[in-house]
Amino acid sequence: MVTIAIIMGSKSDQKIAEKVKMVLEEYGVDYDLQVISAHRNPAKLDRYIENSDAKIFIAIAGLSAALPGVIASKTLKPVIGVPVESKLGGLDALLSIVQMPKGIPVATVGIDNGQNAAFLALRILALTDSKLEERLKATIE
Repeated sequence: MVTIAIIMGSKSDQKIAEKVKMVLEEYGVDYDLQVISAHRNPAKLDRYIENSDAKIFIAIAGLSAALPGVIASKTLKPVIGVPVESKLGGLDALLSIVQMPKGIPVATVGIDNGQNAAFLALRILALTDSKLEERLKATIE
C-alpha cells in the first residue's frame, strides 16, 4: 500500500517532484512516483488511478495542466495540483488547475511549490494520524 501517489505529466517536472519527495521522506510517508501524461497516455493514467491504493494524489503539470483535473474526475480521493512554470510564468498552468468545474475540486498550491503540495497532503493525513499531527505542529511553532 502506498499513501501518496505523485504523478508528473512529463519527465521535465522532475525538479518539482524532488521537492515533494524531500518533504514526504522527512516525515516518513511512503509514496509512488509516476510519469504519466493525461494527453499522451490517458489509458495508462486511467489504469493507474483505478488500481492505486493511494489516499492522496499529487499531480504536477505545466502548460495546459490538465493532469490534476483529469485525475480528480476519476477519483473521490483528494487531488493536489502543482502548476509548473513553463510558459507565461506558469499562470496558464495555475489557471488550468484552479478553474475546475463544480464537483471536480482540485486543491492547488503555488507555481513550482512542490513543498507546499507535500505539506498539504501531510495535513490531510494528519486528520487521522495523531503522531503526524504532532510532528507537523512542532514545525509551525
